[in-house]
Amino acid sequence: MTQQEKTNPIRTRVIDESVPPPPRLLLWLVIGGFLILLIGAIVLITFLQNPSVASLLDLGIKLAPIVTIGSILLAIIFRKQLPRRFVPGLIIGWVVIWVIGGIAFILIFRNSLAPGQRETVKSYLPFMEVFAPPAPPADTSLPTPIPSQGEGISPSDLLNSGPFGGSLPAASPSATVVETLPTATPTLEATAAPTQAATALPTATPTQEPTQAAVIPPTQSDPVNVVAVNPALPVRPVFTFLTGFTYVKQDWNNCGPANITMALSYYGWKESMDFAASYLRPDREDKNVSPWEMVAFVNEQSGVRALTRIGGDMELIKQFIANGFPVVVESVLNAEAYDWIGHYETIVGYDDSAGAFYIYDSYVGTGENGNGLADPYDRFDRAWQNFNRTFIVLYRPEDENTVRTILGERADITIAAEIAAETARSEARANPQDAFAWFNLGTALTRLGQHEQAAGAYDQARRLDTLPWRITLYQFGIFEAYFNVGRYNELMALLEANLRNGGEYVEETYYWQGKALAAQGDTANAAAAFRQALSHNPNFAAARDELNQLPV
Repeated sequence: MTQQEKTNPIRTRVIDESVPPPPRLLLWLVIGGFLILLIGAIVLITFLQNPSVASLLDLGIKLAPIVTIGSILLAIIFRKQLPRRFVPGLIIGWVVIWVIGGIAFILIFRNSLAPGQRETVKSYLPFMEVFAPPAPPADTSLPTPIPSQGEGISPSDLLNSGPFGGSLPAASPSATVVETLPTATPTLEATAAPTQAATALPTATPTQEPTQAAVIPPTQSDPVNVVAVNPALPVRPVFTFLTGFTYVKQDWNNCGPANITMALSYYGWKESMDFAASYLRPDREDKNVSPWEMVAFVNEQSGVRALTRIGGDMELIKQFIANGFPVVVESVLNAEAYDWIGHYETIVGYDDSAGAFYIYDSYVGTGENGNGLADPYDRFDRAWQNFNRTFIVLYRPEDENTVRTILGERADITIAAEIAAETARSEARANPQDAFAWFNLGTALTRLGQHEQAAGAYDQARRLDTLPWRITLYQFGIFEAYFNVGRYNELMALLEANLRNGGEYVEETYYWQGKALAAQGDTANAAAAFRQALSHNPNFAAARDELNQLPV
């Protein structure tokens, strides 16, 4: 040991310069690998939180430019520590990746993505509309009815009193009878502008799987099912506006979840549209949410109650609003550049002096100062008629008696269907060319279990050749009527038209296809159809029941 080493207790480290440092390329590969793992972790976490292709598209569209621009900026900032040609090489590399990736993305967008996924892309990149595939030509009307053998039921028979006038049979076995309300008669107190303070609601955990009746189950989870005494209601104000709603802007085909979320927000509901959509539309491509599904969601997932009926009228809606109950109606989208499309709307007020309802429209907006879009009574009723004047009313459990009183005779589901049938019959008498009146008559008679007469009404609606081709994407009574009278060929023709027009994303299409195939002895294809229905909506208990009942 040298003298210097003896006097200096700190030993110096000798660097062996004969060992070369790791290549810079290896260093950057390690950093790149780390970044890839980090991005992969972000993608995995996002997918686990929302397991859908749409969520990955959303994340990818956001991450791609961030990673590209971020890597170039970092390379420029640390360019002195990088190889001399690294920055231009990185830029050239990204250009090549974007060109190749862009071409691949356009091909995938055009040929592989579902319509809802394409809409997600276009919401971020509107110019992608140029690369969208051309829409297949839709059938402009429903298939023409097959001429019946024998005399059948004539339109005049349907409009005159007879076997379907006066006393009507009980509701179809598919309509489940549920609990009744107390018989006490409540006293209503209408105010000029009732408001509802927002209060937090507990989220109820369902204790059992939702049940469904044989396709038209309007009464599921419906607590009102008795004939009301219906005393004279107090005079309502000439105008009423409800406040306390949180407006919800819908995305692709999400008017159902958006409107039920808006209506619930009046009672303090804090969950998002996505929460409702996860229950109502497990398949994001689903083109339809039925009123009974929205009622079931409210009754099973919130502390609020809801019910739905067909055959409403404008005075009934005003009474609900005047007494502080929000109403969602099934109607037609009122927007430019669109033809006939089914749409839900939330009614927040009315004004008799202006002759208009005021609407929160999840697609169009809330109107001036958020007071609602004015919808004149005549236009509102014409559009509402297209869906047999279907409405959903939401209320607190303690207000059931008040709701029953406002409903009057419509508290009984059978009488509500009778009222709808008589309204449709009157409108068809007044205008025999009104295809919606005939279609509504068919739907009401189907609810009443009068399938032969219902099929005759649907036949007349189809003969007029003016019904919008999308109508069977939303209303399925026509399938039930034809099935129950054994007109399987016509039912299959309607279902095939549905599949050509977007019904491949409507689980009820496959449900009725399975029913028709099973009735004709084609068990294997019936099972495949029921499985297809369940693939679109695993909550569709009716399809599962039919599948389980098929012979092995």
